[in-house]
Amino acid sequence: MPTAILAEDEPLLLAQLKETLASAWPELKIVGEAATGIAAMRMIDDLAPDIALLDIRMPDASGLEVARHAAGRCHIVFITAYDNYAIQAFEQGAVDYVLKPVEAARFMATVTRLKSRLQSPPADLRNLVSQLSARGEGRLRWIQASVGNTIKFITVEEVFYFQSDTKYTRVVSDQGEALIRKSLKELSDELDPEHFWQVHRGTVINMNRISAVQRDGDGGMTVLLKGCPDKLIVSQTYQARFRQM
Repeated sequence: MPTAILAEDEPLLLAQLKETLASAWPELKIVGEAATGIAAMRMIDDLAPDIALLDIRMPDASGLEVARHAAGRCHIVFITAYDNYAIQAFEQGAVDYVLKPVEAARFMATVTRLKSRLQSPPADLRNLVSQLSARGEGRLRWIQASVGNTIKFITVEEVFYFQSDTKYTRVVSDQGEALIRKSLKELSDELDPEHFWQVHRGTVINMNRISAVQRDGDGGMTVLLKGCPDKLIVSQTYQARFRQM
């Protein structure tokens, strides 16, 4: 019976992965679940699984670092919201990937590939991982937000703006509002800077959603967004970019 570990720090998504995997491959035995990269490395050392399904972004150590640690010891599947990986690297055949949100049909294709690869030794992915690390992780495509017992997957195109909210970041989109457990600074580093601009210390907006920029007589500036009633203040620090438009 083949064995696997799952490394994913979002509990609801982890539960979804387990359910999808159990349906697609009931013979596969999940021997460990990790919420951090370091925990995943320890499980690979202690449990010697045949397969490791690794979220790219995890606390402590990334999925790439875990894959480097596991090189040649188990088959790797990356779980990612970053299409740059999928397009430029994962199709090389030595590794598979699952894009968030997880789709059952795509997952079945991954299972078919894994069953075939189990007949051969795991690939040594150290060179590939080094190349991927050097390229960077691409730009964020999806925002994964927990709302009660539901995981919302919000494309970045749907987002009007992000705003700091104590320990969380508020996401305002076509789907309404949600909170994510990530700071605005962390989020800004993952977003495409050509399309997402900071307009205030606590606010980042989707430039594709701007309908107008209003100026008042006191030197203030306000951004209006298409399809969103909120008016967002642009602080003095960030007004220069708008004056050049």
